[in-house]
Amino acid sequence: QVQFVESGGGVVQPGGSLRLSCTTSGIIARNSAMGWYCQAPGKQREIIATITSTGGFTNYADRVKGRFTVSRDNAKNTMYLQMNSLKPEDTGVYYCNGATYTWSWGQGTQVTVSS
Repeated sequence: QVQFVESGGGVVQPGGSLRLSCTTSGIIARNSAMGWYCQAPGKQREIIATITSTGGFTNYADRVKGRFTVSRDNAKNTMYLQMNSLKPEDTGVYYCNGATYTWSWGQGTQVTVSS
């Protein structure tokens, strides 16, 4: 069974930064393309960043491109999302899961960007 634990969220002012972490269990996730998802208040969950199993290729939603960076450390079963130049519209609950196949969802981590 694959499980995800997200952490690192918090309250930050516009223009600030946060670094999210996602720890996975299960070798399947370690060998899979992974993604970060965001569910903004009142909206559906959407994928915002993906990374291949080896970390060699990444892709981003247009609204976060140039501000967010996804990375992973397979030895630690952990994926990261460095979030810079945060905007109020980045507010939401952030989740990690597979990029093309999703397992059960974790609790997510809340990110609030507000002055």
